[in-house]
Amino acid sequence: MERWRGRVALVTGASVGIGATIAVELVRLGMKVMGCARDIGKIQKLAAECQSAGHPGVLVPFKCDLSKEEEILAMFAAIKEQHKGVDVCINNAGLAHPDLLLNGKTSGWKNMMDVNVLALSICTREAYQSMKERNVDDGHIININSMCGHRVVPKAVLHFYTATKYAVTALTEGLRQELRAENSHIRATCISPGLVETEFAFRLYSSSPDKASGAYSAYKPLEAIDVANAVTYVLSAPAHVQIGDVQMQGTEQA
Repeated sequence: MERWRGRVALVTGASVGIGATIAVELVRLGMKVMGCARDIGKIQKLAAECQSAGHPGVLVPFKCDLSKEEEILAMFAAIKEQHKGVDVCINNAGLAHPDLLLNGKTSGWKNMMDVNVLALSICTREAYQSMKERNVDDGHIININSMCGHRVVPKAVLHFYTATKYAVTALTEGLRQELRAENSHIRATCISPGLVETEFAFRLYSSSPDKASGAYSAYKPLEAIDVANAVTYVLSAPAHVQIGDVQMQGTEQA
């Protein structure tokens, strides 16, 4: 990770869970991390904790609603003005609503598409353009995907979410192919964790906390630091190594 010290990474959805853990870990390793979320207060608290811990990097909070393109573009403009641009883009933000295919709300489907697919694509485009205009040819775009991007599980509340994650799988491979066609050495990777012990299940099952707790009963879930370690692993790979997808999941309980 030494070559990334002092360089700029954007982490979306950095206020809680996987995103917050990735952001802190990259700061610990010396990067300038632009952390964005709607709840900027939580990122400000994380930034203060990083400073108190004496981490060599810095966490810069950005308030951004990723369902609104104008806010994403304004954030990239501010990053350009204040920090020149983005060298690493980690598209972590994602959400799920328990809206079934047979009777779900269109608003829930649209929100999942806006954040999980469109925001990821907009951030990817803007990050690539930021790298290109500064002649950064060793950048990295990392999409935090899901094992739901590779299989359809028999849980109706996850079916539309699964469709958005299949899109992430396709978008990451498509990005890799487009970068190769441009003779770019910018790398594209998706990291696909299974169940991770975060607020995700509790948000999905907000009306039924028992279901959320039960989601973790059959398996020892991954922890957010496991996903953060996967991020640092792919960032640490030698320049000639392209890691397309890291699939990971917890172990079955005895």
